[in-house]
Amino acid sequence: MTQSLDSVLKGAGDLVPFLRNQQVGPNVYPGVPAEFSNWRDEQRAWNETAVLFNQSYHMAELMVEGPGAFAFLNGLGINSFKGFVPGKAKQYVPVTPAGYVIGDVILFYLAENTFNLVGRAPTLNWLMFNGERRSDVTLTYDERTAARADPENRRHYRYQVQGPNANAVIEDATGKPAPELKFFNLCSMEIGGMTVTALRHGMAGQPGYELMGPWAEGEAVHAALVAAGRKHRMKLVGGRTYSSNTLESGWIPSPLPAIYTGDELADYRHWLTANHYEAKASVGGSWVPDSVEGYYLTPWDLGYGHMLKFDHDFVGRAALEAKAAGPHRRKVTIALDDESVSEIIFGQFGKDGLRPKYMEFPSAVYAMHPFDRVERDGKLVGLSTWIGYTANEGKMLTLAMVDEDCAHPGTEIELVWGEPDGGTTKPTVEPHRQVRITGVVAPVPYSQVARTAYAPSWRTQADQKETA
Repeated sequence: MTQSLDSVLKGAGDLVPFLRNQQVGPNVYPGVPAEFSNWRDEQRAWNETAVLFNQSYHMAELMVEGPGAFAFLNGLGINSFKGFVPGKAKQYVPVTPAGYVIGDVILFYLAENTFNLVGRAPTLNWLMFNGERRSDVTLTYDERTAARADPENRRHYRYQVQGPNANAVIEDATGKPAPELKFFNLCSMEIGGMTVTALRHGMAGQPGYELMGPWAEGEAVHAALVAAGRKHRMKLVGGRTYSSNTLESGWIPSPLPAIYTGDELADYRHWLTANHYEAKASVGGSWVPDSVEGYYLTPWDLGYGHMLKFDHDFVGRAALEAKAAGPHRRKVTIALDDESVSEIIFGQFGKDGLRPKYMEFPSAVYAMHPFDRVERDGKLVGLSTWIGYTANEGKMLTLAMVDEDCAHPGTEIELVWGEPDGGTTKPTVEPHRQVRITGVVAPVPYSQVARTAYAPSWRTQADQKETA
C-alpha cells in the first residue's frame, strides 16, 4: 500500500529542511529538445517575429464535467463566475481554509457542464479530492508526461503561437483572417484538416493563440503550423527557453501549495500519497523561515488580489475577508544590476575558496519552488520567486513580492543569492557561498509590450495600480 503524504511528513520531522533537501530540481519540460536553435534567438523570436511553443508534455490537465461542475468549481476558487459562460477562460485560483494559495491553473469553459483545467498538479489534486465527495461531477485526470508510464498517450495536444507575426501565421495555417477574439476568449478554427480549439492568449505580451485538440491529431496540426510559420520567421522554442518567458510577462509559476499544515487539511494529507507532487516538491534559495508557513503565499502576494471576489461562497473566504484590509506584499519585477550579476559569473573562476552559486542562463531556477531573500538596508522586505535572463531586455530579472513601502519602481534593494551554510543536498546545488546582488524594483510585467497588450488582464492592470 502506498504511503500517505501525512505519513511522509510525520516521518520527516521539520518540514523546512525536508522540502529544501528534496532530491528534485526545477520543473522539467520533456518532449521537446532543450534548444531547437539557441535560446537567445528563441527568446528574441517571441518579441520580433513569432514562436511555436509545444506545451503538450509538461502540464497536467483535468476534465470536470456534469450538472454540478459550475457550482463545484465556483465553490473552490477565489474568482467570480459572474458572466462566465462557454467560450471563455480564466486564471483559476483555489486557496486553503486559511486563505493561502494552493496553486493556479487556466480554466477553459468548453461547453455547458464541461470544463478543462490545465497547469501544475497541486490545484488539480485539490479538485479531485473535493470532487470525490460529489455525485454530480465527473473528474478525469491526465497526468503530465514526466510522471506517467505512457508518455505518448495524453488526452490533448497543446501548442501556442505568439509574437508580432502570430496573426499572419494563423491566417496562413487556416486560410482565413485571424479571428478577432478578446483576451481569454475561445473559438474554433481548422488547421491541417483538423478542428482546433483556440484561446486568445499571449505569454510574453505579444499577440498569441493557445491551440488544443485530441492528442492523435497533434502531429498534423503541428506540421501545418510549422509550414505556415516558415515565411514569417517563426521559431520553435525548446524547454530551456520556455521557462524564461514568464520573466517578461510577470506570471509567478511557483507558489508552494500551502497544504503541509493545518487541522482542516488533515484528511487531504491522508488522501495524498508519497507519489503525488506535494510529497516530492523541492524548495530552494536563501529564504529559510522558522516554519513551513513562511513559504505560504496569499492571492495578494501573487498579484491576484483583483481576482478575489466575495460575491460567492468558497473555501477560504472567511480567512481572506479577515486579511483583506492588509497590509499586503506587492508583486514586482526586480531588475538586477549588470555589474553585480557579472561578479557572480567572474566568481566561477579561480581554484581557491567557495564560489558563488552557479547562475544558469536563461533560467537560473534550481528548485521546483525558488524562494530568495529580498532585503533593503539589511532588513527582509520580500521574496524573489523566479529568476533568469532575457535577451530581449539584456537583463537578469526576478519576479518578487515586496512590502508596500518598497514596491515603488526605482526602489533599490538587494537579492541574497545562494543558500546558507554552503547549500542543501539537492543534486542541483553545489557547495557555494552566498552573495548579494543589487537591483531596482521595476514594473510587472517588465516588458513594455506586455504591460500594454494584456490590458485589462490578470497580469497587468491591478498590478500596475498596486505598484505605482
